[in-house]
Amino acid sequence: MEHLALYRKYRPKTFDEVIGQEHITKALQNQIVSDKLNHAYLFTGSRGVGKTTVARIFAKAVNCQHNNNGSPCGECEICRRLENENDMNVIEIDAASNNRVDDVREIREKVKFLPVGAKYKVYIIDEVHMLTDSAFNALLKTLEEPPSHVIFILATTEAHKLPPTILSRCVRFDFRLVSINDLIKLLQNIFDKEEIEYDNDALRLIANAGEGSVRDTLSIADCIVAYSDKKITKDDVIKVLGTTDYDLLINFYNLLYNKDIGGILDFVNNIDSAGKNLSMFVKEISKHARNLLICKSCNMPNDILNLPQDTFEKFVEQSKTFDEKTLISYMQTFGGAENELRYTLSPRLLLETLALCTMEGLSAEDVKKN
Repeated sequence: MEHLALYRKYRPKTFDEVIGQEHITKALQNQIVSDKLNHAYLFTGSRGVGKTTVARIFAKAVNCQHNNNGSPCGECEICRRLENENDMNVIEIDAASNNRVDDVREIREKVKFLPVGAKYKVYIIDEVHMLTDSAFNALLKTLEEPPSHVIFILATTEAHKLPPTILSRCVRFDFRLVSINDLIKLLQNIFDKEEIEYDNDALRLIANAGEGSVRDTLSIADCIVAYSDKKITKDDVIKVLGTTDYDLLINFYNLLYNKDIGGILDFVNNIDSAGKNLSMFVKEISKHARNLLICKSCNMPNDILNLPQDTFEKFVEQSKTFDEKTLISYMQTFGGAENELRYTLSPRLLLETLALCTMEGLSAEDVKKN
């Protein structure tokens, strides 16, 4: 049997299965139920948050013979055809590789033909911002006055690159990054179905690494599953992702606070000898400063950080030892050095320099001068 990646195997088939985008799925369901559909939609947002998935569900629902409160039934002939991706009434186009004016002219010619055995013909144009200027101009007239049987769904991660004339003709829906809690629940559900054992700290690390993207989260989960062989632990996630244990970050910041030069040099030596990606590490150092700043300045910090309680308490305790100005300086210095560490000939020396200079209260510009 063909192996399917988790993000493909568990791709939502109804609006109810989509997570983190209720503000969009509810609006689309209401339009379908009331039969007040628009002729053009713009789905915009970060990668992996469900734009194409929702577009496919919507394309299925508008033609479904027995839709359930605006969501496709999944059982009628049209739903089954779409499930097998062989319905000629739903046309998916990748604008990254079909971005010429001739490609759009071909669409303009084909929209005239009526759908076969369905009510609507739906065009899903992915990465629409990749179209050329002339292609956008060719698309404009069709978007302005399309046949009544045609619906366009434009999907993009970069809506600001679309001409205002295109934007003004679409109903826009902005997809949000998915919360850590929603991603954790999704992972729990999938791992339970796959009969994979896990601990909660491991799920939290995977969800955090996904950074709000469902697809990225499930791709990371696939890697962890392949490594761990049906039993996922926190240590497995740290090894596969190359991330740093929270206790190491806390220890590093204690060394900074105590101005322990020898300790810092030993610390960098140890993580470098262990094969740690120093560019990834400096990113985590910067993020840790941000986390401490949140602990220090926000009313409900763990609503933002979503950390295990024992780790959160350690963060809160450490945040008391730094003032806000120092933490902001750490964020600026370490955050700005991530790319430099990737390309420098001696990342270890650069990290040591960064750490020791920040220990002396030097700014990012001062560090570069030194």
